[in-house]
Amino acid sequence: MIDHNTVQQILDTADIVDVVSDFVALKRRGANWIGLCPFHNDRRPSFYVSRAKGICKCFACGEGGSAVNFIMKHEQLSYPEALRYLARKYHIEIQEKELTDEEKQAQTEREAMLMLNEWACAYFEKQLHETQAGQEIGLSYFRERGFNDATIKEFRLGYSSEGYDDFYKAAVAQGFNPKLLFDTGLCIADDRGGGRDRFRGRVMFPITNIAGKVIAFGGRTLKKDKNIAKYVNSPESAIYSKRNVIYGLSLAKREISKQDKCYIVEGYADVISMHQAGFKNVIASSGTALTEGHIHAIRRFTSNVTEMFDGDAAGIKAAIRGVDMLLKEGISIKVLPLPPEDDPDTFVRAHSHSEVEEYIAQNEADFINFKSSIVLKDAQNDPIKRTAAITDVVKSIALIPDEIARMVYAKECSTLFGFDEQTILRQIKQYRGKYLEQWRKERTQQQEREQRLANQQSGPAPAPAIDETAPAPLPDEFPPDFEPIESMPKSPQPAPRSTKAVNSVLVQEREVIRLIVNYGMCYLTDTEYNDGTVRPSTVLEHINNEIGLDQMSFSDPLYRHTFEIALQYIAPYYQDLAKFQAEQEVLTQQFIDKEMAEQDNAEPEAYDSATLIDAQERKEKEIQARANVIAKNALDDFSSSYLMKVLCSIDEDDVRQLACELATDNMPQLSKIHTQYAVILEERDKLLSIVPDRLYNWKNALLVQKIDETKSRIAHASAEELPQLMEHLQQLYSVRHQLAAIIGDRVVNPN
Repeated sequence: MIDHNTVQQILDTADIVDVVSDFVALKRRGANWIGLCPFHNDRRPSFYVSRAKGICKCFACGEGGSAVNFIMKHEQLSYPEALRYLARKYHIEIQEKELTDEEKQAQTEREAMLMLNEWACAYFEKQLHETQAGQEIGLSYFRERGFNDATIKEFRLGYSSEGYDDFYKAAVAQGFNPKLLFDTGLCIADDRGGGRDRFRGRVMFPITNIAGKVIAFGGRTLKKDKNIAKYVNSPESAIYSKRNVIYGLSLAKREISKQDKCYIVEGYADVISMHQAGFKNVIASSGTALTEGHIHAIRRFTSNVTEMFDGDAAGIKAAIRGVDMLLKEGISIKVLPLPPEDDPDTFVRAHSHSEVEEYIAQNEADFINFKSSIVLKDAQNDPIKRTAAITDVVKSIALIPDEIARMVYAKECSTLFGFDEQTILRQIKQYRGKYLEQWRKERTQQQEREQRLANQQSGPAPAPAIDETAPAPLPDEFPPDFEPIESMPKSPQPAPRSTKAVNSVLVQEREVIRLIVNYGMCYLTDTEYNDGTVRPSTVLEHINNEIGLDQMSFSDPLYRHTFEIALQYIAPYYQDLAKFQAEQEVLTQQFIDKEMAEQDNAEPEAYDSATLIDAQERKEKEIQARANVIAKNALDDFSSSYLMKVLCSIDEDDVRQLACELATDNMPQLSKIHTQYAVILEERDKLLSIVPDRLYNWKNALLVQKIDETKSRIAHASAEELPQLMEHLQQLYSVRHQLAAIIGDRVVNPN
């Protein structure tokens, strides 16, 4: 268990923008940051991050939450594992006990695989550096390739010994289940009931996910035997899908985001050599063709890609194949052919950093010029081949989603080939129509497969999982590049019950819970308690006091449970508040001392002593006033975010999910112009009127429900019961009229 103080320290320290930036390229927009959603195939930036609230949300697919929730969803971690992830990121110490054999068995398959791969990576590193064979074979090879010690350490390169089952025995002795070794592909079951090492006698390249966790390995043999595969990779598993993983992205993502550009190369050594040479925004497809999953991962950080490929025929062919895939996904693509005798690894090792930069600047080509030069190379004097070559280029242009970009390329194609621009545009439109028809057909087939699967299952079909490699769904009547404006989805409302009145009660209950989640610990007003004392009370305390006086209760079990949990944090809040205020007093005094010191060091103005004293006193008051404003803002932020952070990061899935929904409900998408020029009065500034208003609305909805119930009973009542029920109905009407007098006639119709 992680104690309250440590959890609170993690929640206070974790910066949501910093956490999300590890996985998504974010750009500032007003008070928020935006980027491409990592949870679906986002084509427009729809993922918003609010540093002030400490939450994120996709306004297309609805995913989001706190930093803890984001890490849980993105990395598929449990709640404790997500907390430990953030603790490691921010160097917060957590006391952890050694897992027993039973606890190891209880780990989920994914967690166990990640644990095993991390241990295996350290094992291979140790073999490389601390064994004679590792040093003489593996380390020598890496140094021959020009990798220095810092690079070898950064990429965690290793060595697997020649032994038949050296690794298998070491892993079993460490306590890992043999089945786990086979599931990850580190070992292969043999006919003797044991296992043999998949990577024996190879230098090892760990493959990591975007968070830097080891999910697979690539092993290269150093033998010259042609019967032995040069490279062997881990098979696909629960944690590794080669269609979605790009080598080097975890180390390159920050530089890619910073430069808004990345280079794609082919192999491990290409990435490592270029990284060592100072080009850190380089990734590799690891010898496989680019997939939509790869491109989706890239688009989180940039839409500008340069394919850097070998100059031989095979390299050129692979580059052309990759160009069309990138264009289809809306990537701005350039190509960089190297000399025929070079690949990126040999090229950067043979040239200085400035020479490589100069070569890139001079040889980096737009895709249309590159593809045109390639396809027309052997067709200059053959009209049929020339027509086919031009058609090939036009088909590539037709793949581009952006209409303006297509028009620009059509104009360039017209100039390059000497064709009428309108003719080329008509051809582009024709091919786009064919692409749309193909997409519709594929979507229909996919829907039919999903329907058949749903029909085979008992009960209602589960919601389809998000496929990061699938194209974004588009309406049939629009061309493939049409993307509707994404509006903020409404949070799921409670399921309707028997009457409108009951549903209205649930709506009002949800609104009260939303206020508690977002502002529960904010100061609201001074309250007189039963013992005669008057004390400041928070929103949560005021709501608790009001519903206690009126003997109200949440009818929804989840709302009621969330409210009960929130009440448990009142005492811890005041303890944490005392600590925060003590820290703020120190910071405030430091601010005053610093400002006063700067004031004292300033050149005195040429006034008489009395005037100087007045000016000094005025400056002191100004500094004190600024310090008070800063302290008040800090206190407001602490109070308003306190309960939200707790509930959005609590170890109860249903409560955490509800809190995240309610927190992100209050997260508007504001344009740059709006946030720059408009004076925005926050909801927090109007709580003194909003909280009583919402409580009255809730009370009114309850009265309407009771009135409807009483009317229903009257309709079926006996003669003996009728007088009492009529009297009760009149009492309810009387109370409702009193309530209406307080809050206005607008609440008479709760719907």
